Amino acid sequence: MSQSTDIVEKHTSLYVEAFNSGDFEAVDGFYTEEAVVVWEPGKPLTGQARRDYQREFLARGAKMTATPRQTFVTGDTALAIVDWVIDTVDDEGRPERLSGIGVDVLRLCEDGVWRYAVDDPYGQAA
Repeated sequence: MSQSTDIVEKHTSLYVEAFNSGDFEAVDGFYTEEAVVVWEPGKPLTGQARRDYQREFLARGAKMTATPRQTFVTGDTALAIVDWVIDTVDDEGRPERLSGIGVDVLRLCEDGVWRYAVDDPYGQAA
């Protein structure tokens, strides 16, 4: 495994740590400014819509586990395939368990930090 691949896999564990803290600003820092996320299959979000959805989701106290399945790095771009589970509550406050196989594209930014450019947690739901 290359050093770049190790760094991208470490990115996943750091993201999970930030996510589980519920700190919106910390989690938001893992995304490029123009990142596209697909937290509901078929409904891509970007910009302020992405941030609003993320802030509301984190406010529910969601907790995540994630395990990288495959990671590929070429230059300043990486593809990560990740198995994940999130325990949260639904709109009525009932416990809910979400899971999937994420397909994530990361970009190595000018500051030397890998960030999500595309975050599709339901990548297996074609």
